[in-house]
Amino acid sequence: MFYGAVVWDPWLIVAQIVCLQCLYYITLGLLLSILVGTRVSRMSLVYFFDYVAVTTSTVTGWCVIVSFLLSSVAGAVYLLYLIERSKKCLDFSATLYILHLFICIVYGGWPSSVTWWIVNGSGIAVMTLLGEILCRKRELRDIPIPRYRSNV
Repeated sequence: MFYGAVVWDPWLIVAQIVCLQCLYYITLGLLLSILVGTRVSRMSLVYFFDYVAVTTSTVTGWCVIVSFLLSSVAGAVYLLYLIERSKKCLDFSATLYILHLFICIVYGGWPSSVTWWIVNGSGIAVMTLLGEILCRKRELRDIPIPRYRSNV
């Protein structure tokens, strides 16, 4: 992608937000099915959107916490390929977690668990900082210029 003239394209931004949100939830679902699905008899949306499932008092709660944190690491990689700019990592990460907060409020009410806030605050920090590091690393790579030898 060429980063010269910046054109504001709202459809691109909305598409990036939707793709990032979907990839995040797909990853979270896979991790929850691997880590939590083996421990419970039935998976449900409670583990995605209810703050009660995010707890440190049970092993299943710890598995949910690990799933959320690993999903934020995967989200940083998604930022690298979908967003590609380190300047935009905070914006897209915050948007993802704000939308997640709204979905959680609709599903299970206002999250009153301190653990839920710590896990999601850590998740946004990990996703933003790791995404910025990865994107900045890519932005600062040297541009390869092929050198052709002339046979003259």
